Amino acid sequence: MTGTEADAAGRQYAKMTETPVEKLVAGLAVPTVLSMLVTNIYNLADTAFVGTLGNSASGAVGVVFGFMSILQAVAFMCGQGAGSVMSRSLGHKDDETATRYTSTGFFLSLLLGALIGGLSLIFLDPLVYALGSTDTIAPYAKTYIFWIILAAPFMSSSLTMNNLLRYEGRAKLGMLGLMTGGVLNIGGDALLIFGLGLGVEGAGISTAVSQFISFLILLYMFLSGKTQTKIRISCVDWRPRTVGNVAATGFPSLLRQALNSVATILLNSSASVYGDAAVAAMSIVSRISFFVMALAIGIGQGFQPVSSFNYGAARYDRVKRAFWFTFGLSEILLVLTVIPVFLFAEPLVRVFRDDGEVAGFALRALRLQALTLITVPITMVTEMGFQSTGQRALASVSSSMRSGVVFIPVLLILARVRGMAGIQEAQPAAFVISFFISLYLSQIFLRRVDRRAAEQKEQPGGDFPPAEQRE
Repeated sequence: MTGTEADAAGRQYAKMTETPVEKLVAGLAVPTVLSMLVTNIYNLADTAFVGTLGNSASGAVGVVFGFMSILQAVAFMCGQGAGSVMSRSLGHKDDETATRYTSTGFFLSLLLGALIGGLSLIFLDPLVYALGSTDTIAPYAKTYIFWIILAAPFMSSSLTMNNLLRYEGRAKLGMLGLMTGGVLNIGGDALLIFGLGLGVEGAGISTAVSQFISFLILLYMFLSGKTQTKIRISCVDWRPRTVGNVAATGFPSLLRQALNSVATILLNSSASVYGDAAVAAMSIVSRISFFVMALAIGIGQGFQPVSSFNYGAARYDRVKRAFWFTFGLSEILLVLTVIPVFLFAEPLVRVFRDDGEVAGFALRALRLQALTLITVPITMVTEMGFQSTGQRALASVSSSMRSGVVFIPVLLILARVRGMAGIQEAQPAAFVISFFISLYLSQIFLRRVDRRAAEQKEQPGGDFPPAEQRE
């Protein structure tokens, strides 16, 4: 490391361990929230643009969202798995280990994205039906997903790089890449869908091109010396210990995203019994709800690097303060956001699909979700706290609940007992049940942080195990 690089690393260390945690979390959350909002605005715009083409085309977007969740699962496993270890290593002043995990996480994501894309092309027809297509939705879904498949390795590795940048405390660099892609995607949709009349295929092409551009921008950040860790082929470590550590630490993210994908597929399949309008309606509700939830998730992602870096630096008091600040801020923002969503649910739904039948299915589901979204922050911050500090088992338990272990059986039971009404009620019920479980898990997390702080006081100045071994 050169003298200039050492000075930069020292300034970054001081920033992460000395800046008031409230200012630090908020500062890291702002670019993350903006990135997520732009990405979700793109998703909503895509839904609205494609929605003008009919219920079947609109349903196809929701179906393909399940496939994109699979790519996100891989990306978040690699990015948050490598990022958590990398950030704790930087907190422990171990730059060599940090760069090794950054490089390994990136290339692992690129490889897995290419593998998923190749298999998906081979099994394209059964794939779209497995994702929840009906016979009328399937042609649109195949056209749209083809371009998403081509971009799969770039989509997965871009999301991985964004997570790595966040964990290094450089969320603004990640914001630049994601926001550029999101803005280009919105413009590309308008041009290709309407200007050139390419319909659903235009939406797919726009997504693929914009994701590739985001990939190039984010990769440039690591190759140009703007980051403390680097992406280098020579630094990749394919040993089972390293790859296994990335996968194990990132497994909660993989589990959460995989369960989200399964939940989306089951939701589409359950709604398809009531026609394409029901599939389109639940797709619209999911997109709007996730847009609102992105505020809380973005703040939580500002918390993660603060938590992991300071845990690695043995600043446990800062971890605990960051936990409570993140919970409080995300709760306030969610309450302020869900009120207008509840009050203006009908015009909001009709922006995406101005169809009476679709609105009839969507309104009740959206209002119920708006009421219960305020229970999400404690679940989110507890899950992210466990993962950022390397507590893999409890992170996996926490991440599996909201849209998986709780939601899936609730959906299957309510859909059978109450029909479409049960489908509308399933996600809100899962939010509430997960809230009470997370209250208990949050106390476990906070007690463990207190215990580490007590151990540190008993052995002041003592050495700590490497971040990749620390639990």
